[in-house]
Amino acid sequence: MVQEIPIAEQPVVTSDRFILRPLRTSDAGLITHYASEKRVATMTSNLPHPYPPGAAQGYIDRMCAPERIEDAWAMDGTSAESPELMGVISLKRMDRNQSEVGYWVAPPFWNTGLASEAVHALVLANPLRNKTMFASVFQDNPASGRVLTHCGFEYIGDAESFSIARNTTVPTWTYLKRMG
Repeated sequence: MVQEIPIAEQPVVTSDRFILRPLRTSDAGLITHYASEKRVATMTSNLPHPYPPGAAQGYIDRMCAPERIEDAWAMDGTSAESPELMGVISLKRMDRNQSEVGYWVAPPFWNTGLASEAVHALVLANPLRNKTMFASVFQDNPASGRVLTHCGFEYIGDAESFSIARNTTVPTWTYLKRMG
């Protein structure tokens, strides 16, 4: 007898301008459109450039799999008459009740406070009931560092991370947020 493992439910998180909701198959087109943008890919560690066909659906499938180690949410603005997908934010599970926050925002929504609002909403909701959240940003992306400090993350040091789009190791700043 095969025992089915249920998919852990991801809550919908609300903010003033959008909701954070689990990814769905219909997001593949917009994820592909925005993730194909070189300016987006080069500011992440895990987006390739050029973005290959089928990559978005593969990502969505992984984020919906029962054995996933990461939960991802679409920044969905339809409730405020904005686009269905303006970016993606995720929590990657780590040991000792910790997770790593990752996010990207589509270029039309840069410098609008969207990233800060998404990180703030996810921190407040704390859907994985973490004791600590971490995040790192490339040092040539100080705007992302400001997003994190604005949301109560503290700078804890420098490190490096490999960027698939850049095909090299990039200096990073690492941040920590102790919860509750």
